[in-house]
Amino acid sequence: MSDRKIIRRYDEPAGGWGALKALGAHLVEQGVAVKGAITLGRMNQPDGFDCPGCAWPDPKHTSSFEFCENGGKAVAWEATSKRCTPEFFAAHSVTELSAWHDYELEMVGRLTHPMAYDAASDRYLPVTWGEAFATLARHLKALPDPNMAEFYTSGRTSNEAAFLYQLFAREYGTNNFPDCSNMCHEATSVGLPLSLGVGKGTVLLEDFDKTSCIFIFGQNPGTNSPRMMTSLRNASRRGASIISFNPFRERALERFQSPQNPIEMATLTSTPISSRLHQVRVGGDVAVLKGLMKVLVEADDRARAENEITVLDRDFIRGHTIGIEALAADLRATRWDDIERRSGLSRQAIEGAAHAYRNAERAIVVYGMGITQHWRGAQNVQQLANLVLLRGNIGREGAGLCPVRGHSNVQGDRTVGITEIPTTEFLDRLERRFAFTPPAAHGHNVVTALEAMVKGEVKIFVGMGGNIVAAIPDWQATHAAFRNLDLTVHVSTKLNRSHLVHGREALILPCLGRTEIDIQATGPQSISVEDSMSMVHASGGLNTPASEHLLSEPAIVAGMARATLGERSVVDWEGFAADYDRIRDAIEDVIPILQGYNARIRVPGGFHLTSTARERIWTTASGKANFLLFDGLGEDPAEDDPDALWLTTVRSHDQYNTTLYSLSDRYRGVHGRRDVLFISPQEIEKRGLKHDDRVDLFTLSTDGVERVIRNFMLVPYAFPAGSCAAYYPETNPLVPLYAHDPICFTPSSKGIPIRIVRSSSAAEVA
Repeated sequence: MSDRKIIRRYDEPAGGWGALKALGAHLVEQGVAVKGAITLGRMNQPDGFDCPGCAWPDPKHTSSFEFCENGGKAVAWEATSKRCTPEFFAAHSVTELSAWHDYELEMVGRLTHPMAYDAASDRYLPVTWGEAFATLARHLKALPDPNMAEFYTSGRTSNEAAFLYQLFAREYGTNNFPDCSNMCHEATSVGLPLSLGVGKGTVLLEDFDKTSCIFIFGQNPGTNSPRMMTSLRNASRRGASIISFNPFRERALERFQSPQNPIEMATLTSTPISSRLHQVRVGGDVAVLKGLMKVLVEADDRARAENEITVLDRDFIRGHTIGIEALAADLRATRWDDIERRSGLSRQAIEGAAHAYRNAERAIVVYGMGITQHWRGAQNVQQLANLVLLRGNIGREGAGLCPVRGHSNVQGDRTVGITEIPTTEFLDRLERRFAFTPPAAHGHNVVTALEAMVKGEVKIFVGMGGNIVAAIPDWQATHAAFRNLDLTVHVSTKLNRSHLVHGREALILPCLGRTEIDIQATGPQSISVEDSMSMVHASGGLNTPASEHLLSEPAIVAGMARATLGERSVVDWEGFAADYDRIRDAIEDVIPILQGYNARIRVPGGFHLTSTARERIWTTASGKANFLLFDGLGEDPAEDDPDALWLTTVRSHDQYNTTLYSLSDRYRGVHGRRDVLFISPQEIEKRGLKHDDRVDLFTLSTDGVERVIRNFMLVPYAFPAGSCAAYYPETNPLVPLYAHDPICFTPSSKGIPIRIVRSSSAAEVA
């Protein structure tokens, strides 16, 4: 941890020499300067392994290197030479480790042995795999109801491991599958099917080479999916309009220096990215969208009245959609004063963006969690679909809707059955293939699982990857609920906060990483993943495993199932663990869209899962694409407190999900600290405060519970009025468990009403 806690303006472009320097320093820090460089050469290559970071797709024609700064850091983080051994746990109690910073915990290194918590010594002690599986089996068998167990999945889990995991839990008797997607893009999975009939995006990577306009809502590609910057840079350089809507003026949305371009690197030049960058207020995106659509609809009204060429794609709308009349009436009735007030943008700015969209022959609409993590995130997504449908920008090259999902295989896990609300068709096929009757009742998502834990209705938590304890909201209640469980189990590669906020008994089960060789009884194995554009491809590691005691995720799931289900199981767990081709054969039997699975992933680059919406086939109840209404302009509930600020949580540039690669945020100029609140100078002055003052952040809760984080430093930043931002996961205690989308249950982490108060203690945090 750096002891230089400073705020320093960053004026360089995103990417470039700064990215290479930072990646090089991280490789050295992890002790893998040479090994890491060799490993990176195989990342995202047809014969290599898939990046364990984001889910951005690989190009069909790969270059000499297909990785970004954050992807490289993710690999170095996993391939580190540092080790978290039984000797480490013997030297440090859980109570002591609980006081460590999350960055310090993960910097200890790779886990090497299965460990079990010993309450008498307050330490984790080594156990054999057989003992670990027996402990889990003992607890699961003792439950009077299988629904008292939760089976959580992280997006880094492969298709093969995820399929086995859902098979195990369903044969055990539950559909409780809280999943990391519940906390990010569930609004897409739930909202889009009502509009388009699919819960995924409709574009391919090559569409970015053919589009004439790209709209970006609530997405920071320079930090969250940096390889996307290559597509944006290329689009900008050939003259495509790129219009961004984000509370921050993110550096990557302004200009980018490509590390793969020798001319830009040698001349220290860069490429402008956004033609226009509009700083929308936190929670103001739907007001912007209604404004954009209002401009288009009213321009179309005038064109039709004057017998001119229509602005809307009337042929597409007549042939493929329903609901345009109600949407147009709602937009005509929406007042510009209200749009400007809620969005924080002027009518002129919105009209300018609408004209760019109108004039574009083909347009792609990109969005991230700035859209989905709101009280009405699913409806936000539907308004983006409306915008695409108005101009027929779906079902043709260079156009479509592009949700940018986060973790590497979060979309694939859903495809192979990780869902708490399985369809009848899926369950029927599972029963035919495996000859047992899976449970039909809907299970828990993350929010309902946490609510059940708080009530004491859940006793066991099993997590496949991730760091759920850090990622979840409302820590005061949810951490207490985790500590009240009988057993917590985490399949992990590194030590993290979730291992320290544990149940009465706890297991840490160390697994192979994406970069490591996986050898089973039938020889070396490959797993498969699905990226955010529905491309499925194989991934095989090349590094020697960090420890001889590691097991693969499929082998761990098979071990859990054998120990728990015993002779009553109808599944050949040994066969699946020995040969992943057998798992893929079973997936093919259950999921028709994955026909020819084994053969197709052996084709370099993999294969695309066909999107019906991309083919203009609408698998909705109406048989058409649906224009859906949004009542009003508020993504989040109105707040009457005149001192209220709307807080959005953000990642730092040196972070992926809850994993911190350092305590700095280069692009925002923050170094050595994370206890900061980004806020405009005007909002600081309005409250009688000044730069560097320390403040406490209080949620404007509606349930009488005080939610507060203390002693954050004010950092003046160009930010919209009434808005502010701070880092995730440190601000998760401010997100009430009740603050979630009622349709998809995604926590409203991008829209939290707070007030700030000068801290009673002026002491600096060490």
